[in-house]
Order: sequence, then structure tokens, then C-alpha cells
Amino acid sequence: MVTWFDTIDSTNSEAFRRLETLPSGAVLAAREQTAGRGQRGNSWFSEPGKNLCFSIVLKYGPDGLPALSASHAVWLNYLCSLAVARFLRSFGVLCRIKWPNDVYVGKRKICGILIENQLASEGLAASVLGIGININQREFAQLANATSLALATDKEYDVELCLKQFLGFFEELLPQLFEKASRQLLFDDYSRELFRKGEKAAYYDVLREEEFEGVIQGVEADGRLCILDAAGERRYYHFKEVSYIL
Repeated sequence: MVTWFDTIDSTNSEAFRRLETLPSGAVLAAREQTAGRGQRGNSWFSEPGKNLCFSIVLKYGPDGLPALSASHAVWLNYLCSLAVARFLRSFGVLCRIKWPNDVYVGKRKICGILIENQLASEGLAASVLGIGININQREFAQLANATSLALATDKEYDVELCLKQFLGFFEELLPQLFEKASRQLLFDDYSRELFRKGEKAAYYDVLREEEFEGVIQGVEADGRLCILDAAGERRYYHFKEVSYIL
């Protein structure tokens, strides 16, 4: 079920306002967001009518999906970013996943993801998966390193059709969340897609307050990023503890 809004503050915010009445799998999409939100408390800027801004509601338990523990919430990052990557590749666009869940074309961001969870005593009660994919926007005055599907392919697209196409990839991957063996496949696919994996690059260590050069080795089972620095030390980071220098 997809519900479109001409204008709304944030599809994630609206999803939480309606959470009690929305079924699992409901999708809220907006042609314009006036207060779109991204990771780290940032705003998400999108030209009205040009891009995909939407939220997917997942509910767990008797009336929804199989149970998902809070410790497995990180797998939602893998699910969403892989679905975006497969969607973009269906148009011939080469992309990589910038840990934990941005999607980049070259050094430019084409997609941001904001996942918010509601907890229950036995694990996750619900998740709202907020996804913004730049489709037809060609100028980004407030975002110096952004790009779009239109810029990558020099074509224009039907935004509503793009959402249907994305949901096809998402729904194909979703069952992999709930079995140990298939979760491992999801993790392996995500790991192969990592932006800068195996490449020497510059980073900023927020905890040590220093820049350093290193090579991304991969992601740990708990979601931490592992970077091997020039001295041969393996550094492990949770979200917000390291920044990419682009």
C-alpha cells in the first residue's frame, strides 16, 4: 500500500504519527518534504517533485513480520542500502554503499537512509525506513557532493514508477532478514558493495580528534566499521565515530 502526499513535513514523522493504524509494508511517499530528516540530525534537501522521498513501515510479531531482535536492527541498513544499489544498477548506474547506509555514485551521494525503530520487551516492535533517492534533480545548491539518476544517465524518469521498481527489489530482499543463513548472504553482499573497501583513503577519527590514512577492511558482525591504518592498527568504529574525508 503506497500513500502519496503532495506536501508533508517528513514521511518518517508521518509514519510514526500513524504507526498504530498502518499495516506492515505500508509506504508513505511525498512529492515535497518541508522538514526531511537525514542521519546525524541533518536535514534532507530535495527539490519538490523531482526525487523519491518515502518511508516503509515494518511491524514484527503476530500481526506482521517474524520477530527481529534489537541486536539485529543493524541488518536493516544492509537490506535498504542493497535494495537501493540494485535499483540503481538496473539503470546501469555503478554505485557503492558508504558505511553505514548512504549510496554513492563515484564520490557523490545519490541516496540517504534514516532508519528509526520502536522497541518492545522482546525485540523490535516496528521500524520506519526512511529513504531518499535523487531521481530527476540536476542542481544541488545546498549539497555540494550530490548527484542523481538523471545526472548519471542523462535521462528523465517517472518518479512514481521508480518507487514501484525500487519496492520490487526491496520485497525480494526482505525475507533474507529472518533466517540466519540468508542474513549471512545479505551481509556478504553488503560487504562486497562497500565504498572505498580495499582502497587507501583519508578519514577523521572523531574520538581521537585526528585525521589518518587507512584502508577499509570490512564491517564486523555488530555493525562496526574496521579500518586498517598506516601503522598496521585495526581501528573499529561505531556510527558517528569516524568521518570520510572526500
